[in-house]
Amino acid sequence: MTRKTLSVLPPEERAEAPQLQKKGRGWNIAESRLDTLHETAREMRRAPTEAQSLLGEALVAAELGKFRFRRQVVIGSAIVDFASQSLKIVVEIDEPDANAELDRRRDASLEHVGIKVLRFPAAEVLADVEAVTAKIVAEMKARYAEQRARPRGNGRGGYKGDRDRDSRR
Repeated sequence: MTRKTLSVLPPEERAEAPQLQKKGRGWNIAESRLDTLHETAREMRRAPTEAQSLLGEALVAAELGKFRFRRQVVIGSAIVDFASQSLKIVVEIDEPDANAELDRRRDASLEHVGIKVLRFPAAEVLADVEAVTAKIVAEMKARYAEQRARPRGNGRGGYKGDRDRDSRR
């Protein structure tokens, strides 16, 4: 019996970021794998690192309006430290023992689907959490401005209910 193992392909053999598919909530992931990821994320929320706890408290204390960050969120096959899904922003805290190559590939997959990834070393978060929080808030404001500047989905830029009202006249 052969056993499957995960490995990182050499750069010349790698394909681009995976395309979204109609399986596993938009990613090509089996439901059993998603269940495992969600259980792992739940365990990670119960035992955060010192940097994650500190940044989490700072993000709660920051006045973010209607936008919130959730901790240890499953996106695709990745578990991210913090995610604001409405703004499509992910905040990752780089621990010293992390695999930079895997992080780079995961970031490429997330950015391919329009998610902005912000990375901060754990030492920076522990040294000056207020500065890190200020950078995150600045990026949130920029993403919000981008979203507001984009045309609406109905092609007219107004409220999509206007279309129904106009057709009845």
